[in-house]
Amino acid sequence: MRVLKQSAVLAVTMAAALMSSTAWADNTSPIGVWKNIDDATGKPRAIIRITESNGILQGKVEKVFLAPNESPTCKKCEGALKDAPVVGLVILRGLKKDGADYTGGEILDPDSGKVYSSKVSLTDGGKKLNVRGFIGVSLLGRSQIWVRQD
Repeated sequence: MRVLKQSAVLAVTMAAALMSSTAWADNTSPIGVWKNIDDATGKPRAIIRITESNGILQGKVEKVFLAPNESPTCKKCEGALKDAPVVGLVILRGLKKDGADYTGGEILDPDSGKVYSSKVSLTDGGKKLNVRGFIGVSLLGRSQIWVRQD
């Protein structure tokens, strides 16, 4: 009887360990929730959730950290995005895995309303995401570091 109790305890412990390990973030993929850190001020700007569908990544704003004089809408965006709320806005789209990076995408800067080519790469063991927006070639652009939140 004692062996059965010990076996049951071991089985429950192993099941709990397996379940909790699958709940941890997959640090080998950008899929998850990220805090966008402003490259100029070093302050948090937004929380973005990156999802994947058919091998293509997209990032949607879930929360913004606004300064007192900032607008919660995309004032400088054009077309259907003009004056759209920044929360809920898809700002990152079209990224596909390319070796260790994800390339071929676009990123929208809600502050300027401009859309740039984009690529992302994981750093720091998957805890940080280097997000690069650029025009033409990657050398002509700027990068931000996003910090994993999940």
